[in-house]
Amino acid sequence: MRVRLLTRVGCHLCDDAAEVLARVCAETGTGWDTVDVDSDDELRAEYGDQVPVVLLDGREHDSFRVDEERLRADLARP
Repeated sequence: MRVRLLTRVGCHLCDDAAEVLARVCAETGTGWDTVDVDSDDELRAEYGDQVPVVLLDGREHDSFRVDEERLRADLARP
């Protein structure tokens, strides 16, 4: 499962989300990456007002705050 965090520079909620992703993904052995929404016009138009956004396999999982328990459960699914 691919995990992506949509973020932007200077966003404290994005920093919080990255900490949760780092912890949960390390526990589950799941890779993840970040993309700055301001580096892509389409991402900025779609998600710019709701960062941070966590995408699982390209689908929106969370925005603003990461539900750590739900993320862990979804990553545990085969």
